[in-house]
Amino acid sequence: AQGSCSHRCGVQDGPCSCHPTCFGLASCCSDIRDFCLEILPYSGSIMGGKDFVIQHLNWSNPTDSVICSFKESIQTRGFVDSSGRVHCVSPLLYETGRIPFTLSMDNGRSFPRSGTWLAVHPSKVSESEKSQLVNETRWQYYGTASAQGNLTLTWNTLALPTNSITVELWGYEETGKPYSQEWTAAWSYLYSLATSITNSGSFTFTPKPAPQDYQRWKVGALRIVNSKHAGENNEHALAWHLGDDFRADPVAWARAQCLAWEELEDQLPNFLEEVPDCPCTLAQAQADSGRFQADYGCDIEHGSVCTYHPGAVHCVRSVQASPLYGSGQQCCYTAAGTQLLTADSTSGSTPDRGHDWGAPPYRVPPRVPGLSHWIYDVISFYYCCLWAPECSHYMQRRPSSDCHSYQPPRLASAFGDPHFVTFDGTNFTFNGRGEYVLLEASGTDLRLQARAQTRMTPEGSQDRGTGLTAVAVQEGNSDVVEVRLRDGAGALQVLLNQEVLSFKEQSWMDLKGMFLSVAAGDRVSVMLSSGAGLEVSVQGPFLSVAVLLPDKFLTHTRGLLGTLNDNPSDDFTLRSGQVLPPRAVENASSLLTYDSKFLVENFLLRPKHDPNFLPLFPEETTSSPSQESEAAKLCGDNNFCNLDVAATGSLSVGNATLLVHRQHLLRAQSLQPVVSCGWLAPPSNGHKEGMRYLVGSTVHFHCDSGYSLAGAEASTCQTDGTWSQPTPTCQRGRSSAVLLGVIFGGLAVVALVALVYVLLRRNKSNTAVWDSQP
Repeated sequence: AQGSCSHRCGVQDGPCSCHPTCFGLASCCSDIRDFCLEILPYSGSIMGGKDFVIQHLNWSNPTDSVICSFKESIQTRGFVDSSGRVHCVSPLLYETGRIPFTLSMDNGRSFPRSGTWLAVHPSKVSESEKSQLVNETRWQYYGTASAQGNLTLTWNTLALPTNSITVELWGYEETGKPYSQEWTAAWSYLYSLATSITNSGSFTFTPKPAPQDYQRWKVGALRIVNSKHAGENNEHALAWHLGDDFRADPVAWARAQCLAWEELEDQLPNFLEEVPDCPCTLAQAQADSGRFQADYGCDIEHGSVCTYHPGAVHCVRSVQASPLYGSGQQCCYTAAGTQLLTADSTSGSTPDRGHDWGAPPYRVPPRVPGLSHWIYDVISFYYCCLWAPECSHYMQRRPSSDCHSYQPPRLASAFGDPHFVTFDGTNFTFNGRGEYVLLEASGTDLRLQARAQTRMTPEGSQDRGTGLTAVAVQEGNSDVVEVRLRDGAGALQVLLNQEVLSFKEQSWMDLKGMFLSVAAGDRVSVMLSSGAGLEVSVQGPFLSVAVLLPDKFLTHTRGLLGTLNDNPSDDFTLRSGQVLPPRAVENASSLLTYDSKFLVENFLLRPKHDPNFLPLFPEETTSSPSQESEAAKLCGDNNFCNLDVAATGSLSVGNATLLVHRQHLLRAQSLQPVVSCGWLAPPSNGHKEGMRYLVGSTVHFHCDSGYSLAGAEASTCQTDGTWSQPTPTCQRGRSSAVLLGVIFGGLAVVALVALVYVLLRRNKSNTAVWDSQP
């Protein structure tokens, strides 16, 4: 029925609306909350088993006819509790992101209700949702000489509202010919470790070798389940479950597995050719946020606990998986900002055949989030590096990428009243009121639009200056993400396809064509599939926007952020010298949301560029002597800051502009190209001092005892990206130090013999004279 939201969620047409914007416009169908479902919790691990409650829907009679259908093909049984609340249970999935589901209350005959479940990477769920492996090192090494006895598993009992639970072992594997249609991923129930035990939050057991039929699973998870659903999971290497042959000689067993993995790797395509090069420095890696994000296993903002990369303080991973093989890059850095390479140390970063975060369209190897990475990159590390001393085999097939061909992205920003710094470095101020194109890029069909509004003063009047209050982005047929100021709150509100998002449970979301991250509620990052990045934050009364574009966007952009072509003079003028008018957004192509009477009347139904708005120009500003003095003290020679203080009369607004401009300059400095000469090998039968390979760095060479250096003792990275000297050789024979000792020692012996000869001659002559005297 057109007057109902049954089967119509997301539809705006008809006598009433079932679209998310209807709440602000007071145009919703009366039954929208009965059919367009809100759920709590709204997210959980892809491992499934999470109980969530349908909000605003009460069912008078308890029933077991509840079916929840995810993606139209995966069904789980729900239930109605004694309070009439309807529950669903999330399914086991092989993908992350927003998963549509429908709800049937008549045992599957009809599914008129719909909602969205957010499936997240197992490592991104909260600690309270995961079971904990007590003394994780013992679990990792169980069966080796140093790890015997009992193992203990703990969990949060509140996540499982039941008196008794069962502990199940599930195994994960990927089978079939790699990179073929037959390549499949599967979780399998193996056996139970305990059945119907008290839900105490802890389980201790003494592992026994698994039956032969189950030993092919090397990666798995223990699932804590009750009669209705699984609740807690923790994927790990199943060392404790392996057979007697592993326990009898773990090193020999692991060595055989390592060599078998190595043989398989040599038969697979070379994924290293398509992963991106690493940034040259830690500063570049942190600034290039459109293409690289912190690795949760080694994050400087979380204490730099870098278990598998000792000596590193921070690692990043490439955000996007490689296009053909779904692979990923990892880059690790020391406290000095130097990249750590596996060619120099086992602490170096290692690329991944299976990207840890997975890769669209997910579901099939090697694109399953987290788990494909375990199969092709993690368990093999256990074989070669943790359980057997064969780490060189692993490092040879997972070598670090240096930064020899890395090109930093280009940066543009918009902030304050509003001021623009283009990709080519041009600075200007544009005080229009309306909705404008910040950026359009051909090739990827990247579109970035913004809304500029006037500021309300504390006295209730409007400034003649404007600032950005909303920004929306889309690339190709990706989702649309909009970030805007929440009314009167000075905080951000994020909308996905015009629906307000909640970040109470998750700060990271995998979306269609992009990733979305929110930090502390005041900064939103969007990472697009092209490698472009967008960051939006609250600075004073307005939004601050920073955009990062890889070099492939060169000559393909237009809009207020300029033409990216290394020519600052044409960013907002034609060759004739004519100033380009700002390009306003058109209703037909607008990405922005109009979900209130104010937005509809002032932006949807009016011209997108307000021709009647008269901004305050710099020559019109007047300030009192005291305000000029305070502004000069605050702003110094920063024109953006001085202009905003004059335009608004607010030092706090000027200070916000000053801070964000300084952040832009600092980031731009971090993204300056750095010359790298690439990795330089040590000499055979020798070693080198120095692991930094950037311009101006010097590497020193030394030979082992018994060898002498033939060639230069040092080499310096030059501005043209070449080393001043090649790696020398170490030749068999006495080392140069020993040889010099022999030479000088030989000279000393010759001199001593000569001295003795002279003294003897003199003594003989003296004796003859003495004998002739009486």
